[in-house]
Amino acid sequence: MNLNHKPLVWLAGEIKTPPFGRSARIEAGYLLRLLQAGENLGMPRSRPMPSIGARCHELRVPDEDVTWRIIYRIDLDAIVIAEVFEKKTQRTPQKVIESCQSRFRSYDEINEE
Repeated sequence: MNLNHKPLVWLAGEIKTPPFGRSARIEAGYLLRLLQAGENLGMPRSRPMPSIGARCHELRVPDEDVTWRIIYRIDLDAIVIAEVFEKKTQRTPQKVIESCQSRFRSYDEINEE
């Protein structure tokens, strides 16, 4: 990895085949590499998620029959991933929002020490 790239910190979820299709797994890896290199992704690849918190975003990864979502936050020193899930409706489920908020809060508390 390039020394200027931010590391990925996984709080939950994973990207593997299965359940991801091969092309979706490759696309997710490509998008995460762009984020690590400091690129700002916009629609249709990523959108801000202020309902979760500051600097939080949702990657959109199309697959054969589903669309995967990767909830992440851009910190100064890392890309922090809070959730990977299959999105089935237009709205992000409240349970996902709350679990991501909780994971980010716990991560921040641990890193304050």
